[in-house]
Amino acid sequence: MAAQDVLGQTARLASSSALLQVLFRVVTFGLNAFTLRYLSRELIGVANVRLTLLYSTVVFLAREAFRRACLSGSAKRNWTKTINLLWLTVPLGVFWSLILGLVWLHLLEVPDPSVVPHYQAGVVAFGLSAIIELLGEPFWVLAQAHLFVRLKVIAESLSVVSKCILMVTLVILYPHWGLYIFSLAQLLYVSVLVMCYVIYFVMFLGSPEATKKSFPVARVKALLPSFVEDETFVNWKEARLTWSFFKQSFLKQILTEGERYVMTFLNVLNFGDQGVYDIVNNLGSLVARFIFLPIEESFYVFFAKVLERGKTVKDQKQDDVAMAANVLELLLKLVLLIGLTITVFGYAYSQLALDIYGGSMLSSGTGPDLLRCYSLYVLFLAVNGVTECFTSALMCKEEVDRYNFVMLALSFIFLCISYFLTHWYGSVGFILANCFNMGIRIAHSTHYIYHFFRESTHRPLRGLLPSPALLLVYILSAVVTAFSEMLFCCDKGWMARLIHISTGALCLAATLVTMFCSETKLIHFVRNQ
Repeated sequence: MAAQDVLGQTARLASSSALLQVLFRVVTFGLNAFTLRYLSRELIGVANVRLTLLYSTVVFLAREAFRRACLSGSAKRNWTKTINLLWLTVPLGVFWSLILGLVWLHLLEVPDPSVVPHYQAGVVAFGLSAIIELLGEPFWVLAQAHLFVRLKVIAESLSVVSKCILMVTLVILYPHWGLYIFSLAQLLYVSVLVMCYVIYFVMFLGSPEATKKSFPVARVKALLPSFVEDETFVNWKEARLTWSFFKQSFLKQILTEGERYVMTFLNVLNFGDQGVYDIVNNLGSLVARFIFLPIEESFYVFFAKVLERGKTVKDQKQDDVAMAANVLELLLKLVLLIGLTITVFGYAYSQLALDIYGGSMLSSGTGPDLLRCYSLYVLFLAVNGVTECFTSALMCKEEVDRYNFVMLALSFIFLCISYFLTHWYGSVGFILANCFNMGIRIAHSTHYIYHFFRESTHRPLRGLLPSPALLLVYILSAVVTAFSEMLFCCDKGWMARLIHISTGALCLAATLVTMFCSETKLIHFVRNQ
């Protein structure tokens, strides 16, 4: 497949994934607002922090390394061996579910059953849901490698909608069920997700469409583990790369979910405060999740297909290098401007957003400061997602192993900083520690990118430099909206709030107009993709 075709399909995959993330986060946003009126903060804290952490840890440790390794390089490979390798995620998931399930049941503080009923059943259900989701991993990787955009959109949309319908029904009819509500909804979500992929491939394989596309897998039976005579069970090159990524993914999970591990294992916040933190975290991560994550996932595939892992810039095809450099520069500019916009306007509108969303329960305590800090953290997330997806797609096994040592040191430092900052600043300390963590990771990735392109004429890191005119507008907008918040928000009535909102809208319009005038190359790229 030509690089230009890969870019076009990758962009469509990213945009579709972004729309999916919009759906997920908006639904979660509304669901939290709804459940706040029926369920306790403590119940939401246990379900959305502790049990979700169990599920995400099992899934991440069992499959992340396999995804990275099996999506690297061309889609033309021995898929029998790749599928065999991917099925190893299931026993690995069972192992992690058993080990971590015992930790969650016997080593962690058990919530008061009168406040958070059915905790043990919740642990079992969330661990089981992780195993069920891993059953669909070979199907997911095969679909992602061949850029099946519609499949991902339909599968994840149906699973989210099904989960929400069940959860809302149970919350209204049986609010006393406690964690049973979250457990049944989670099990339904993963079951629908896996079934969508299985049903699609059962119908697709052997069809005229599959034949026309020369799809590498001809029968459904080929999607199951199988031995080939006189050949190894798996591709050992992929297996070794998977092991390298596994060591990295273990550390990356600690860095990604570090604050939840500190909350869960060190008890620095009670379950009620964890619930508030999770609600604010979901609100603050709306844009980060539905824009930055799809871009990172989709363009990782693009960079892995266009450039060859482990080769220097001189040994790559120069046309592909030019395209990759151009795309990287524009992606960096795109996420930087989105991040700056959220940081600037998030500072002045955090308290208002929380007051409208959750009332005084969220807007009167540490919630506004937490969301303001999260607005800054979004900027770090934006840049790190793109720089790290490029380096992950290009690093050879030895470079990945070296990076693992960096991640190990960073993990230890991050956990220590999280612990101390949380004791000093409460939940805000988690966000500050995450900013430090992302800053170090960005420094490593930009250093790698600089050295990779050093012997070429391309300088994609220029994408991190906004135009002077746009930077000036951002500064003026930050000052004007901050003064507007002081004068009109948030206890002076709805008329004052409307004035504050109108001020922000005018500043945002001025920012967007300046962006369209000064960043013409970026606007052209976004429109064409």
